[in-house]
Order: sequence, then C-alpha cells, then structure tokens
Amino acid sequence: MDVLFINACVREESRTKKIADYYLKKLGYSVAELNLEKEKIEPLYQESLKKRDELLGNGSYDDEMFKYARQFANAQYIVIAAPYWDFSFPASLKSYIERINAIGITFSYNEKGEASGLCKAKKLVYITTCGGYDVPDDFGFEYIKRLCNSYYGINDVELIKATGLDIVGNNVDEIIENTINEIGDKL
Repeated sequence: MDVLFINACVREESRTKKIADYYLKKLGYSVAELNLEKEKIEPLYQESLKKRDELLGNGSYDDEMFKYARQFANAQYIVIAAPYWDFSFPASLKSYIERINAIGITFSYNEKGEASGLCKAKKLVYITTCGGYDVPDDFGFEYIKRLCNSYYGINDVELIKATGLDIVGNNVDEIIENTINEIGDKL
C-alpha cells in the first residue's frame, strides 16, 4: 500500500511529528513524505490562479503545477501531521490544499453541480497536538474532513490528537506516550 505522509510540522523537534512517526512505523507500509516546510508551496495568487484555471479548462492535468494534486489523488492512504495553530493549522497546509483542489484530478462535478471524489485513498488520518485544551475539532480537522468527504471521496477520516502540552505542571512525555499507546491499541 502506498502511504502519503503530508508533514506540516514546522518545528524541528515537533511533538506532532513524533506521534506521526510512531503511527507511520506502526502501519508498516512504504511511506512517501511530503515535507511542506521544505516544499515552500506558494499560495495561489491572481497570476497562478489564472494559470491553474486555464490549464484545468484545457485538461492539461500533467502540468507541473498539479504534481501535488496528482500525488494526493493517487495515494492509497494519507496521513497529515499538523500542529494546532491559531484555531487551525500552519499556513503551509492551506497553501498545499489550494494546490490539490483541482477539478479533474482530485474531484469533479456532475451535471447537477455536485462534487464527486476522484481520489484513491480509502482513509486519511489527521494527527495534531496543542499546547492547551481548547481544540475545537470543527476548525482544522473538520475542514480537512469536510474536504475529504465532500470533494475527494475519502469517507474514512480519523483524528488523533494530544492536548495540554504547554500547561505548566503537565507531563508532556506522558501525554505523548498515552496518545501513542492509544494508536497502538487501534492499529
């Protein structure tokens, strides 16, 4: 099975990445990592948006601009690791999402205007960590889940999270270890 690991962890010693590394190792499949920090994906601006729309309109799906969309659409299993930042996730993940939302590659519309997923993945796992406890699922995770369910055709979307990591007095190693143990029980 081909696993696409979308690494949106910015910090070198990321607690989110530590949990993701364990999850990926436990899966036991070959993993292709896309490190968004290294990719430096630009958001879509007027010029790039115009180019994207023209290419999609012409069915030019093999253009370099769509390499992330093709990779995402062809993955059989997807894992995203993204720390919880400002009620969402790092901007690099949003820029990536803009690049993979490509009509004709990751989704299409039927004659009624309803989106239909074109992605091969049967499951997406979203891993996040937060310094506090205020982590409403309906921000970062629910956004990803909604895209998966409404556009990409990925109906099995799972959240793994560790919270309270920056609260004075909390044992960070224990919180991460408990999260890792819960993963071990699920797989």
